[in-house]
Formats: sequence, C-alpha cells, structure tokens
Amino acid sequence: MDVLGAIVMIGIALATGEPMPGAATLGLAALAGVLAVAGILGLYTGLAVGRMGVVAPVTGVIAATLPVIVGLVTLGWPGAEVVAGIILALAAVVLVSRSADPAGRRSGIEYAIFGGIGLGFFNIAVGAFPEDRVAWPLAVIKASSLIPIAAIVVLGRRPWRVPGPIVPALLATAVLDLAGNGLYILATQAGRLDVAATLSSLYPVTTVILAVIILRERVTGSHLLGIIMAAIAVALIAGGSAAPAA
Repeated sequence: MDVLGAIVMIGIALATGEPMPGAATLGLAALAGVLAVAGILGLYTGLAVGRMGVVAPVTGVIAATLPVIVGLVTLGWPGAEVVAGIILALAAVVLVSRSADPAGRRSGIEYAIFGGIGLGFFNIAVGAFPEDRVAWPLAVIKASSLIPIAAIVVLGRRPWRVPGPIVPALLATAVLDLAGNGLYILATQAGRLDVAATLSSLYPVTTVILAVIILRERVTGSHLLGIIMAAIAVALIAGGSAAPAA
C-alpha cells in the first residue's frame, strides 16, 4: 500500500510541478513515515491482543493530546469555543470506542500508549513542515515507512504476499489513506496544529457511523452520546476557528 502511495504521490508532484522541498521538510517527512508505522503497529497490536474499549480511546486521545500541547505552547490558547470543542472531541473518542470484551482479556494499554505516542508525534512532525508542500512530503512519508515495514517482515519472517481477493480493498484503502494524509497536511498548513490533530482524531466516530449504516450494527447509548458530542465539537471548533481568537 505504501509503495503504491509513494508512486502515486511522486507522479502527482511531477504532473503538478510542485517544487522539491528543502532538506528540513524532507527530513521531517521521513521521520513522520517511521512514526506512522510505529503508531499503527501499536494500535493494531493492541486491538489484536487487548480490549478495544481501552486501546482505541487511549491511542486516539494521546495522538490528539500531544499535538494539542505543542499547539498551545507554540501558538497560545485558541478561543473559548475551540477549547470547548477540543475537550468534547476527546471525550467523544472515548465514548464511541467503548465496547464489551470477554472477561479476563488483557487491556493492551502498553500498546495503546506506544501507538498513541507514535501517532501523536507523527501529527507533530507533519505540522512542523516549514514549507507548504503536500505531494513530495507525502511521497517521502510513504517511502520511508517501507523501511520499518520491511524490517518487521524480514526479521519476523512474516508473510508479505497479498491474497488476490483482498487486492481491490487494499487499493481502495491506499487511496483513502493518501487522501486522509494529504488533507491532514493541508489542514496543518491552513490552520492550527491542535485543531487539525483533534479533528483528525475523530476517526473512531466515523467508523461507528459507517458500521451502523453499512453493517447495521446496533448503536449503544455511549456511542450515540459520543456521536452527538463529536458533532457539537466539530461545530464549536469550526465556528471558533472562523472567528478571531479572544
């Protein structure tokens, strides 16, 4: 998936004539690629061996909180609406990630913390790009992520061939992954890092909504409350970001 992403973004960069960024941007992009793999590895491992109700919210909240702290330190406090929206968004992630798990299953909290730190610093690295570039940095992110992935496959002797039936789903995932990363880069360049990171951390809410619509899964009370809180959070952050900070 990352190979395809790197090739596509290089093609887009050449087709659009996007200038090659400087060494600082390329270095941060390479670091971001490694951090993304660390974050995803921690999240997926935690979900595999631990409880979703612990792993998903802890990972999401840490991934959002670290950039929020950096944003507050470097940019100062945003308006009251934005602050309220950030708090509501973090609470919404916790609520929609709650699920029932078999008794006695380990929590997986250590993997959640590892994944949250990896994704949090990925968000920070992307937000620190000194130039407004998208295609080339994203190509470097995808290319650099291949290094730790290859190391995991070789050292762990993991299978690397993709079964034919899942190729279409894999291609669709690659496109959506590129779109999400690209839009996040644009968001950090257009506005505040803490706002962009918080809104991007609402992916569990989207997952729950899609599960209800497509898979006809039942909505629990905490899920519904989390979805409502997420909607209010987005409205507060959008409204507060559009207005001058107090």
